[in-house]
Amino acid sequence: QGSAMVMTQQIRLASKADLPRLVEIFNETVDDKIAHASLVPHTVEGRIAWFDSHNDATRPIYVVVDEGEIVAWASFSDLYHLPAYHITAEISLYITKDRHGKGLGKYLLQHMLDVAPSHGINNVVALIFQHNLPSLSLFAQFDFVQWGVLPQVCDMDGFLADTVIMGRRLPKN
Repeated sequence: QGSAMVMTQQIRLASKADLPRLVEIFNETVDDKIAHASLVPHTVEGRIAWFDSHNDATRPIYVVVDEGEIVAWASFSDLYHLPAYHITAEISLYITKDRHGKGLGKYLLQHMLDVAPSHGINNVVALIFQHNLPSLSLFAQFDFVQWGVLPQVCDMDGFLADTVIMGRRLPKN
């Protein structure tokens, strides 16, 4: 099982030097049309503003490093850009394809939920395509529940995709 492999991995905050690898992992899923609504690969230059919109204090990006290589990453982003939403963050989680199904998603998601309160986050929201059954299953295993469905909101260049809003309130510390 993947749990033994997970023990050798370390999670740390991302640095700007990691951005090329974050983009590379993200781009592995463009053609699948299952993990996100980007229809073309991102460039590192095109993701600098996105990276800069995060900060270690309240909206961090974390990476999983195994034997010196980043194999996964996750981020907390603003759900909505108005001040009263500061207690709620959208989570994104990406794993390099050759590590899918090995427990890495569980390892990283648990870490993100553990650190969320220290970043001022009370609620975590995931926007997941309804056809992304592995991600829906993963988040359900961590007590995320469906808070809503946005029907046919994404034109995926060949089909219309529904987006499921999965949410979880975190316990008060």
